Amino acid sequence: MRPLCAVAISLLLAIAPASHTAAETPARRIVSMNPSLTRILVAIGARDALVGVDEFSARAEPAVSSLPRAGGLYSPSLESVVALEPDLVVLVPSLEQREFRARLGSLSLSVREFDPVRFEQVLDTIRELGRLVGHEAEATARIDAIHRAQAAVQRATAGRAPLSAVLVLQREPLFVAGRGSFLDEMLAMAGARNLGAELGETWPRTSVEWLVGAAPEVILDSDSDPAPAARYWERWPSLPAVEHGRVVAVDAGDVTLPGPDLDRALVKLARALHGDALPLDIEGAP
Repeated sequence: MRPLCAVAISLLLAIAPASHTAAETPARRIVSMNPSLTRILVAIGARDALVGVDEFSARAEPAVSSLPRAGGLYSPSLESVVALEPDLVVLVPSLEQREFRARLGSLSLSVREFDPVRFEQVLDTIRELGRLVGHEAEATARIDAIHRAQAAVQRATAGRAPLSAVLVLQREPLFVAGRGSFLDEMLAMAGARNLGAELGETWPRTSVEWLVGAAPEVILDSDSDPAPAARYWERWPSLPAVEHGRVVAVDAGDVTLPGPDLDRALVKLARALHGDALPLDIEGAP
């Protein structure tokens, strides 16, 4: 399993229920231990409140690349976090970070967990982070932009027959977007029938045999492997998506992160499904 793919899949699999302990005053020294939360904080104008981030955030988000690193997503450093003297630590708890939170709590550090699995939960996370850092207006503006894109994409795809599609998160082993996630919901908004939802799980691991049997009209491939998506999937010519040239590479960082850019993600999914000529009356559509 390639390292970046493994991290991306694990980020999605690690999402867990949120805590609701509110901060009394806006946080001014924040350590973010998750790239989705880091990107939200940067997007709503709270970059200056960040004093440290996890290593993946530092690599993935240029705006925070110079910040101190507080360990990896699955190897967080208690000593590094404590040394940064945060007034708030934010995370999406994997098993490792759940244990890490308990250790932080034993030191009376303020910690917030978030649960950005479904589309509205991502928006709730943006809203709550905005409140915690005193950037409510910026958070609201970001949420409004996402809602405008949602409405525009649904208008543009209204009346079109839904395309059967699979969003590949990783090729080997094969992981796809399944049922109940923000990706599942966005595929529906963009005019697709997500075949991965039939597997029942949110982020299911499956097989090429299943994919061939599912016969998707479109394959959206977000794997980070540099080998072109179309070249990889042409090994299975019986796939309708391959036969009709409907294998489309999509950037995982643009589409699969449960962060502040769901408006851009929706537009990109819609155009990947229906082509660049799809009429979208939305300001700044990519």
